[in-house]
Amino acid sequence: MGAQIDGIGSNLLHITGVKELHGAEHRLLPDMIEVGSFIGMAAMTASEITIKDVSIPDLGVIPDAFRRLGIHVEQRGDDLYVPSQEHYTIESFIDGSIMNISDAPWPGLTPDLLSVLLVTATQAKGAVLIHQKMFESRLFFVDKLINMGAQIILCDPHRATVIGLDNRNKLKHARLTSPDIRAGIALLIAAMSAEGTSVIDNIGQIDRGYEDIDGRLNALGANIKRIND
Repeated sequence: MGAQIDGIGSNLLHITGVKELHGAEHRLLPDMIEVGSFIGMAAMTASEITIKDVSIPDLGVIPDAFRRLGIHVEQRGDDLYVPSQEHYTIESFIDGSIMNISDAPWPGLTPDLLSVLLVTATQAKGAVLIHQKMFESRLFFVDKLINMGAQIILCDPHRATVIGLDNRNKLKHARLTSPDIRAGIALLIAAMSAEGTSVIDNIGQIDRGYEDIDGRLNALGANIKRIND
């Protein structure tokens, strides 16, 4: 558009003002958080899904983070294909110690997907330590998952250990409240995989990050209804 910006790709930008900008055509990148959320949804509901036009080079380590939970994520051109899996096994380190998944600044794993990875791990086989380094309140929704039957130990405000149920025991339906965007989508994923009908309050939090999420998921076969209390 005619701007003069130096230092792109570094942690310091130099911007030189210009008299005017002109029009341009640009295609926005897809939402990497939404892409990761759909991977988790497919795994938790044992569903097959193809996520189109994800801009794979810009996803960074996100697909690999789900692969560490044992989820098959296949690249097909610029699409991601997730097959239906009844069971997925969490990897362990070479010495046999428990898998540790933590967030980090780019190009590390975005903290916005740790909630999705945590809820997805509840139905995996094995155990994983989720370490939320950047925000200390993001794990405080796990009590709601525990009430649904998940096996999670909240170690401190930054760490939670998840013991996967390997789909032997399905989560139970519950009345839930979305505390924030990322916890909200994690609770929606949990409700979609649970037995029975769950109700999620404060869904405006989810809507902030996921446009028409109920309509798009219903198009994939979900059964979600908006209700007014």
